[in-house]
Amino acid sequence: MVATMMGFSALQIATVAYLALATFPAFAAPDSGRFFKIKVVDDRTGRGVPLVEVRTVHNVRYYTDSNGIVAFYEPGLMGQKVFFYVRSHGYEFRKDGFGNAGVALDVREGGTAMLRIRRINVAERLYRITGGGIYRDSVLVGEKVPIRQPVLNGRVFGQDSAMALPWRGKIYWLWGDTNFPKYPLGLFHMSGATSFPPDRGGLDPNVGVDLEYFVDAEGFSKKMCPMAGKGVVWIDGVMIVPDRSGQERMVAHYARMKSLGEMLEHGIVVFDEKKQEFTKHVEFDLADKRRCPRLHPVSITEAGRDYFVFSAPDAIVRVRADLRDIADQSAYEAFTCLPAGSGYDKRTANVERDANGQLLYSWKRDTDPIAATQERELIRAGKIKNEEARYQVRDVDTQKPVELHYGSVNWNDYRKKWIMIAVQMGGTSSFLGEVWFTEADNITGPWKWARKIVTHDKYTFYNPVHHRFFDQQGGKIIYFEGTYAQTFSGNPEATPWYDYNQIMYRLDLSDERLRGPLQPGK
Repeated sequence: MVATMMGFSALQIATVAYLALATFPAFAAPDSGRFFKIKVVDDRTGRGVPLVEVRTVHNVRYYTDSNGIVAFYEPGLMGQKVFFYVRSHGYEFRKDGFGNAGVALDVREGGTAMLRIRRINVAERLYRITGGGIYRDSVLVGEKVPIRQPVLNGRVFGQDSAMALPWRGKIYWLWGDTNFPKYPLGLFHMSGATSFPPDRGGLDPNVGVDLEYFVDAEGFSKKMCPMAGKGVVWIDGVMIVPDRSGQERMVAHYARMKSLGEMLEHGIVVFDEKKQEFTKHVEFDLADKRRCPRLHPVSITEAGRDYFVFSAPDAIVRVRADLRDIADQSAYEAFTCLPAGSGYDKRTANVERDANGQLLYSWKRDTDPIAATQERELIRAGKIKNEEARYQVRDVDTQKPVELHYGSVNWNDYRKKWIMIAVQMGGTSSFLGEVWFTEADNITGPWKWARKIVTHDKYTFYNPVHHRFFDQQGGKIIYFEGTYAQTFSGNPEATPWYDYNQIMYRLDLSDERLRGPLQPGK
């Protein structure tokens, strides 16, 4: 034990010790002693790395579980030396003289091998939150696990796009479309669960998230937003606000969708605590899809008034933090440089400037917001200058443009700035698979420079969200998750167990690659 821990810091040793203590005994697995245990660990921290592919010469593939473990047993291969290729998104394994990234192991029943892999990503992959077999291989070899349902919880195989917020002593988790074991088509009216926060007996986010699903009579994750009519139902912009009586209510924006790009209906839903589901509160104008709650709201106070702001890096909109205004589409204000009362048309759009020619951005009702896409069109049309843009982000190393897609924005006490975690549209390694960090002095920007913190090779990791309620050490350590999916990636093969599920990452904002303000040459 002493030899294996040499070179690790006291914090890293304490983390490993904590992981050993804060775990449940594994489920009893038949003949667990017959498996050969391969554990892949981060060469700097000694922590097990999930989602590492371990492949034989004849292309039989295995993937480490959330403890970084593969339980290997193959008739005909036991009791001899077997070569395994080792690879993972954002990590690299040492190569031999022929350029093969892998290692030959003496495979024996009950044996163990530990492989050290080098992390290239700035952020560290921690564990899978949803889906089947999160700790499958740990269970097979008799290893301890941190969650109560390590192999199947709520009969969930896959879940899309997470939202989470603390409320009434718990953390409420909500997801979009959800897959189950019995048929390829699953649940399309939202699903949900709760967990206890760390200060109320829940797991440290470094260890895991122990979910308790809202389930139906069959034990499968239930519909959290059942709604009449054709199409799938998604919700976002989840908030806690007072109603007219002063009672706290959980509310959200809903959209009933015919397809990924065609909306049939949208508006506001309110959570019914007795039914444990969202019910329709008001329907919005279908022609106005931009002035409404979006994505992951941020609570701010300005001039003595409480608002929710919706951004990251989509159009920035805000609304007063009470149910009456949230349910009134005319109460939403856009952060925009368009003249008051105008809509956006790239052929005819004009912008506001002061007497000195300075571009004027301000909060306005009944006016379209301006986001990165509209800014690029205005720049090409000569209406605004590059240096006036607020959402035109560039790679801090190469100074090349980075077109950011969805993500989340939060204030960070450690950086003393607003920080954004968002995925890139396009990218060098994958489409919607590269995650970036950027920061600004104001929630409205300007967002100028970004650094890549996670890479997925020809695989998607969309809708990343930073959970500020998990921040540690004054915001120095932050946690974010995203949807790991074959969708949009062009990859012909889906990763077993992991595909279409949520994976948690940890980011240390004191990392030397993020040191100081994000500026070229820093």
